[in-house]
Amino acid sequence: MAYVITDTCTKDELCVEACPVDCIHPKKDEPDFEAAPHLYVNPDDCIDCGACVPVCPTNSIYTLDDLPADLARFAVDNAAHYN
Repeated sequence: MAYVITDTCTKDELCVEACPVDCIHPKKDEPDFEAAPHLYVNPDDCIDCGACVPVCPTNSIYTLDDLPADLARFAVDNAAHYN
């Protein structure tokens, strides 16, 4: 997993628009969008380009290596979303 999205995500989809490989979900047109607390990066599809990071207005996206220890649960949440 290259990137992790945390709970400060507002689901504005700017990262979805910036992603060249469509690896951030759920999107507004997907059934589980409303129920999702935030967006998730699909680790199998992500190409580690980083395009999502600078467009996030809430600084909610971290590389796994830069994820603060107090936010480590979001790496687990992200993995669980895709497994």
